[in-house]
Amino acid sequence: MQIDPERARQLRAEYDDAVLREGKELAGPFITVSGRPIERVYDPTDTAHLDYERDINLPGSYPFTRGIHRTGYRGKPWTIRMFSGFGSVEETNQRYKDLLATGNNGLSIAFDMPTLMGYDHDDPWAEGEFGSCGVAVDHLGDMELLLEGIPLDRITTSMTINSPAPVVWALFIAAAEKRGIPRAKLAGTLQNDILKEYIAQNEFIYPPAESMRLVTDTIEFASKEMPLWNPISVSGYHIREAGATAAQELAFTLADGIEYVKWAVARGLDIDSFAPRISFFFNAHNDFFEEIAKYRAARRIWARQMRERFGAKNPRSWVLRFHTQTAGVSLTEQQPEVNLIRVAIQALAAVLGGTQSLHTDAMDEAIALPSDKAARLAVRTQQVILHETGVINTVDPLGGSWFVERLTADIERDALDYFAKIEALGGVIPAIESGFFQKEIADASARFQREVDTRDRIIVGVNEYILDEPREIPILRMDPEGEKRHLARLKKHRAERDPHRHAAAMLALENASRDPKANTMPYILDAVNAGATVGEICGMWRRVFGEYREHVVV
Repeated sequence: MQIDPERARQLRAEYDDAVLREGKELAGPFITVSGRPIERVYDPTDTAHLDYERDINLPGSYPFTRGIHRTGYRGKPWTIRMFSGFGSVEETNQRYKDLLATGNNGLSIAFDMPTLMGYDHDDPWAEGEFGSCGVAVDHLGDMELLLEGIPLDRITTSMTINSPAPVVWALFIAAAEKRGIPRAKLAGTLQNDILKEYIAQNEFIYPPAESMRLVTDTIEFASKEMPLWNPISVSGYHIREAGATAAQELAFTLADGIEYVKWAVARGLDIDSFAPRISFFFNAHNDFFEEIAKYRAARRIWARQMRERFGAKNPRSWVLRFHTQTAGVSLTEQQPEVNLIRVAIQALAAVLGGTQSLHTDAMDEAIALPSDKAARLAVRTQQVILHETGVINTVDPLGGSWFVERLTADIERDALDYFAKIEALGGVIPAIESGFFQKEIADASARFQREVDTRDRIIVGVNEYILDEPREIPILRMDPEGEKRHLARLKKHRAERDPHRHAAAMLALENASRDPKANTMPYILDAVNAGATVGEICGMWRRVFGEYREHVVV
């Protein structure tokens, strides 16, 4: 297609004049979920500043705007990886087996709040929190039951855990090795993204620097011992769920990723020894094209940062691989069946954006943990997209769209502007401590809510198309005896472990934790194999590192 730029501008002006004369356009506003104004139409002038080879190129070629694999999903479909965990380890283990039978080819483990915050379930802090938002795990025996019968050497496993991540990862490794599966054969991902906790989710324990030391320990350990494991999944999902825009999600997530790279390089690691195993986790929200553009911009920015800023030589270090979850914050308690439609559109955006794995939310998650039927329908949504829509037939079918390429470039520019602001504040940790991220997200969240309140933004079933009808969604009920079994098992575990071996392992771990030159992971593995619990190890770190208190920013 050839067109003179001046002629294109003339045609655009004539078109705009004609539209205005006809006066048939709705009032709008025509903006994305993030509040980005969208032009009436896009044409070649919107992409004239882009160089095809430098900025777009073919799939599988630098800067990977069009995807990281040359053959896209024609070569390998995305992994269906459903996030699941509730109540007792026995109940969750059965749900995992059901999901694998339904067609999952990867698991993602959700932990409950005491586990996430590093408390054992007989601690007074944990009262009333057992299994309510994930599965309860305190010690190696729990992890063995959770994974019983799961083919850990044939699937990939993701674990959403942050402050206690090194401990829970050690439990996973120890459970696999007791079954005869070497750690080097384990494939999966540890979320382990503590920076986003300070920015958005607030499930932190220790101060940022001490937390970053533990994260760096896991990155170093994986680079030497576990070549198939991703030691960190840098998560924009929770940043977006807190109210961030698409550009903020992208910028803050990649800034966090760059910070982890800085710490690992400062540890003395060669960037090509660990960068290929860094993965990312993004949200898929309602604005179809904005989400697709966000993923394309993410790949381009990361590739350039790794190659041009950090000097990575291995092309695998330039590649941004990511998991996607549909937007939990977009789900509504009102008319929950409508959530099936939202999730399908969000999932399609993730696929067209080139995700490597995908979780689709169940329609009832705004009400309770998913029922069996809702979880199955969520899996079926992905299978319909994969097998029935034809979107996998060609790689990056939206590549070259004037609209998509311009939107990709705009989001990239906004993210780079945020990078400059963060650097001006002294980097990610000073920006966290000053409240920069938190204020930016709060302002974006407030803007969105104002638009809903004034009905400038319609949410189906919430502020328009409202029905007054009884809800007929079945609610998942947990086994009421699960907590009793769990606490009895914890008491028995403590009584039966070797007290001398346990005490020696805990002392060795504490000494290593006080030594900034030591990698704590081997000592954590020794401790959990000696019977140490999540709460005991995290409690020791609370004494050694201290606990972080967020600075309130008004």
